[in-house]
Amino acid sequence: MTQTPSVLKIKKLKSAAKLPQRSSEGASGFDVYACIDGEDQVVIERKPTLVSTGIAIEIPSGYDVQVRPRSGLSSKGVGITFGTIDSDYRGEVMVTMYLFGEDSAFEVKHGDRIAQLVVTKLADLTIEEVAELSKTERDTGGHGSTGR
Repeated sequence: MTQTPSVLKIKKLKSAAKLPQRSSEGASGFDVYACIDGEDQVVIERKPTLVSTGIAIEIPSGYDVQVRPRSGLSSKGVGITFGTIDSDYRGEVMVTMYLFGEDSAFEVKHGDRIAQLVVTKLADLTIEEVAELSKTERDTGGHGSTGR
């Protein structure tokens, strides 16, 4: 019996919006594009700024979509906040952008690739409260405890 592949449905909320797409055959993420009206641009500064993509998505049950940074923008000091889109959300996909580098501003224009969407399958887990957890070599060692 063949299994029907899951589909990520995309709805354009603005006619000028671009559909997400992979930039290469081996890319894990789908690039998403800024959808900015007219000749305007959005100026990104240190304060987080929401940037429109002009799209909404329908994620199959059992999956989520993570909004992740693009390495090309990160290397220029332009960041985005990592985010999760749940399968029951139907609103516009927005990307929160900010500067962390030395520049004081960065302009985002319509059609610029601003982030990527990575689809993940959810683990089918339940929560169980326990009195003790099993011991490991690292145990309760926190950040930097592995010496790397």
